Amino acid sequence: MARIVAACDRAVLVTFADRMDGAAARAVRSLASSLARDRPNGLVDVHPAYASVLVSFDPLRLDPQHLEEDLARRVEEAAEAPEPPPRTIVVPVRYGGESGRDLEEVARETRLSEDEVVRRHADGLYEVVFLGFTPGFPYLAGLPPELATRRRGQPRRRVEAGSVAIAGVQAGIYPLASPGGWNVLGRTSLVLFDAGRSPQALLAPGDRVRFVAEESR
Repeated sequence: MARIVAACDRAVLVTFADRMDGAAARAVRSLASSLARDRPNGLVDVHPAYASVLVSFDPLRLDPQHLEEDLARRVEEAAEAPEPPPRTIVVPVRYGGESGRDLEEVARETRLSEDEVVRRHADGLYEVVFLGFTPGFPYLAGLPPELATRRRGQPRRRVEAGSVAIAGVQAGIYPLASPGGWNVLGRTSLVLFDAGRSPQALLAPGDRVRFVAEESR
């Protein structure tokens, strides 16, 4: 059951779960897609997150009570509608060395060999739960639990574009060079975000990702 509450006088928050959850992520995608297809008059923006959607609106054009009722109807309809089959994107990765500066440390923390870390990371099937942090950055569920690691104690000022990284129980890929504190295992040559491309982001919520070792250390 979704919780629908006023976040302020210009926004309504729809919450499907209290933490990241596969069913909640699918509900978030369904609601966001519904609002994109059939945009209510007075809707300002839709902000999907891990397990919730923040819907901002113009109170002079859209009555908040009507919006909450409309959102409740959309949530119910989305729960009954089948989700389209997901895309699977193969991401080639150069693991270790200059491309994966934290592979050695991750191996030490997990008490696995570097080759075993690479094998287990590449064996997983990941789901794009959410895009955020920087344009096109995918937060990926599906990291093998034995690879769960703490974020770096001191974030780097610059992480190269294409860096494939892990932190906590998540995996991710840096689309652009930026500061970051995740543990970098390798790098991909794929361009995850291009402002001149349509769509700009290579990945979208709901996509599946498979990593393939392109070149070892």
